[in-house]
Amino acid sequence: MDPPSTTTYTLPPDDQQDPLVPKFEQPSSRGCVDQQLCERPSIWRQLWGIRNVVIVLLTPIILLPLPLVADDPKTNCAYVILVMAVFWITEAVPIAVTSLIPIFLFPMMGLLPAKTVSATYFNDASALFLGGLTVAVAIETWDLHKRIAIGVLMLVGAEPKWLMSCLMAVTWFLSMWISNTATTAMMIPILQAVLQQLKTSGHGDQEGQSSSTANGCAKLEMTLIGDDVKKPVEDLTKVDVSNDTKVQPLGATPEQHPRSARAKATQEEEAKHLRMCKAMYLSICYAANIGGIASLTGTGPNLVLKGQSDIIFADNNATSPITFSTWLVYGVPLSLIVLVLLWIWMQIYFLRCRGFCDCFTGVANNDARKRVKAVIRHEFRKLGPVPFAQWCIMIFFGILVVLWITRDFGEVGGWGEIFRPKFVSDSTPAIFISLLLFVCPATVPNVFCVRMPGDLTKLKIRPILRWQDVHEKMPWSLYLILGAGYSLARASKDSGLSEWLGGKLGVFSHIDPYLMLLILCYIVAFATEVTSNSAIATLIMPIMAQLAVNLNVNPLFFMFPTALATSFAFMLPVATPPNAIVFSSGQVRVIDMVTCGFLMNIISVPVIILATATWGNAFFNFDTLPPGFIQATTPLSLSSTSSPLPHLLNATG
Repeated sequence: MDPPSTTTYTLPPDDQQDPLVPKFEQPSSRGCVDQQLCERPSIWRQLWGIRNVVIVLLTPIILLPLPLVADDPKTNCAYVILVMAVFWITEAVPIAVTSLIPIFLFPMMGLLPAKTVSATYFNDASALFLGGLTVAVAIETWDLHKRIAIGVLMLVGAEPKWLMSCLMAVTWFLSMWISNTATTAMMIPILQAVLQQLKTSGHGDQEGQSSSTANGCAKLEMTLIGDDVKKPVEDLTKVDVSNDTKVQPLGATPEQHPRSARAKATQEEEAKHLRMCKAMYLSICYAANIGGIASLTGTGPNLVLKGQSDIIFADNNATSPITFSTWLVYGVPLSLIVLVLLWIWMQIYFLRCRGFCDCFTGVANNDARKRVKAVIRHEFRKLGPVPFAQWCIMIFFGILVVLWITRDFGEVGGWGEIFRPKFVSDSTPAIFISLLLFVCPATVPNVFCVRMPGDLTKLKIRPILRWQDVHEKMPWSLYLILGAGYSLARASKDSGLSEWLGGKLGVFSHIDPYLMLLILCYIVAFATEVTSNSAIATLIMPIMAQLAVNLNVNPLFFMFPTALATSFAFMLPVATPPNAIVFSSGQVRVIDMVTCGFLMNIISVPVIILATATWGNAFFNFDTLPPGFIQATTPLSLSSTSSPLPHLLNATG
């Protein structure tokens, strides 16, 4: 049995004439019909068209005095980092291509040997990411995530607030294990089918049944958010008065204008449905971003933190406490709190539910509930019975999670101690389970079936996962970004740049560490709105580690919260791929995402500080410098500061 296939649609060629448009109005790709109408673009527009070339050429030249004036390893390393930062932020060069710069610049500038740089591009954290994403590709290939999503939706009703909570919970859970982008892309069609039934049921009497697409799938007929909300209302208020015998006076009451009252009611229903659509769409992309921080393999910055913490702790003869199980202790409660706050904020801002009132009342909306349940049941029946491949994937996935969690319980130990000490890591079971997916058959082989000699070619059994599936769905560019981060961390340490920056940031040692952490998390959260979260995490991790060491605290005190803050990008479509997918649907404007996401950025960062000061500090000992790290000359302990948060927690506890 092959995995479910998707239908692709081919657009007509550009030179094919549309039969509904006159020939003289057809756009021509061979030049302008009237040369007088062709205006030459201005010089600024031409420069904007070649801006990427200008940035690539001018950035290294403008920053060139930095290594020329001060011939020092620190300035040479700073030059490479600044060039890469400009390329990453502007995306003048693809992010993955920019990540290859250290391979040739570090050896040429005498910072690291070529063999050392190349070796940093694939390490244990990269192997863990490869194994985790391979299992995620198998889940996507066989639509197991879709079965989970629709199955959970069948358990809740059609009330918008509970329907939203279910959509958010499913998206949050799936984004813990598979790509945030794939989760969002899978949830959008399900959401569209549900919203279609809600709209048809709520306005079926006034607007009639909506049309369907050519292939029979439900098409969401909804006024684009970019248009004025009053546009459909104006169409509905066009009343045919040809059969009226007399005109109502201008100051008549609504009872004297039943059609106007009906139009006003329809306008309110349209606006209400519009707000609900915005809330549902935004809740999916936001839940995907939040779910990525719950597990170690959830998103790229998590692996950046894992890899660089391993390097920093190993350089100081210590072991990084970050494992898959320890990450769950810190990340799951944090993401759950942010998810609940998001659910409450969506109801207040979009659904206008005060006191968690019912969003659906009346007989017509009872019909809406029935229609929504019917369409969910229909989608679930379309999946058919659970195939053998999905059963195998669920079993392998469950085994992998159990192996991850039970490998190391800290001082208690785990199954990893059966082997030689520190020889087994989280990447070991990940790669092992991934290998089994390429071996296990996708169907139960029928060994008792008798075939003729001519049918021997049909005896070939398809495995659950083929390399073609991994090749098409695996985000290979992310491995280059992770490798660039590891090489930058190594070069920053060997050149002394991290120590120099940490010393300069030591001037803020008189500031309360929690206040400093709050400021840094806000800076990172808003900076990641316009740049790649993995790229910015790669740049700041070495600096955060050295700053923490200079303050005589655990390097993870600054590294952990700032790495998670890179995933709190709620304001702009370009911030994360899930945001871009939701924005491309045409149902959400930029202003909607900015106004709603701004408050989420504001309230999410204090939750990180709360997690760091409470269960994070209790589990990771953020307030103490791990053994092996050299203490700074001016000690500063979190317990000796005047931070109001720990004192408040001690007083209430």
